[in-house]
Amino acid sequence: MSEHYYTQRPTVKHDVNVAQEELRGRKYTFLTDAGVFSKKGVDYGSKHLIETMQLKENAKVLDVGCGYGPIGLSAAVMCPKGHVTMVDINERAIELSTENARRNGITNVSILQSDLLEQVKEQRFDAVLTNPPIRAGKEVVHRIFTDAYDCLVDGGSIWVVIQKKQGAPSAMKKLESIYSEVIEVSKDKGYKILKATK
Repeated sequence: MSEHYYTQRPTVKHDVNVAQEELRGRKYTFLTDAGVFSKKGVDYGSKHLIETMQLKENAKVLDVGCGYGPIGLSAAVMCPKGHVTMVDINERAIELSTENARRNGITNVSILQSDLLEQVKEQRFDAVLTNPPIRAGKEVVHRIFTDAYDCLVDGGSIWVVIQKKQGAPSAMKKLESIYSEVIEVSKDKGYKILKATK
């Protein structure tokens, strides 16, 4: 079986790449590598989520499945008085996110290796952000939604980007079964941004 980006320890040969991106009007330099999601540069879904998400400047935020860090690091810039915790099962992603935080001068972040929300279960957040690992299967994606609910403060929200053809309708249904309010904030090129509030 070939490796996916949600492998804990990728063994695929390193192929380091530098991606220059502009997100919400700020320029970033990201180090990427083989064995992590979207290694050629920030994928359209993540960009769409970054441009759409609304966060308070003092928010405590969790990025689930952070990859090499574009969503979480963008959130940290949006929340200069807050803090962003970034988690991923993939140790290569964690190393890259840590390096990318350093390269971009972003210090209000904690970056942890974690199987989904395992390492942050005792913490509480104002917002959870995720471009979920669709290839890991519906069960994994839905577990993110369920576990995020427990980690959110009352009135907190999870922001999800998901493609219509990759399970947006069932994601919407699952979110509606857990959260008090679920809205489709935006859609573009087949990608939907869903916001579910506790």
